[in-house]
Amino acid sequence: MINAAPTTPRHLAAAADTEQLTLLPNDSVTPRFRLSRDTRERGLRHVAEIRRMLAERSEAQRNDTAPTPGRFDVGHRAA
Repeated sequence: MINAAPTTPRHLAAAADTEQLTLLPNDSVTPRFRLSRDTRERGLRHVAEIRRMLAERSEAQRNDTAPTPGRFDVGHRAA
């Protein structure tokens, strides 16, 4: 028996038919989804700031060997 089911996962097939806002200039984006240059730049700055904060948090967690009073791992209940 031959499997006639599509080989592309449903979420990927749906994504190919959708449009979304993009922070990068792209002429193929429908005009209603195009952002101004200022909005794109502001968004990119915000993304960079979030990435910087996440990197700092990750670095702090790697360097943190002793438990800090009042902190506990997810999944553990506070006493």
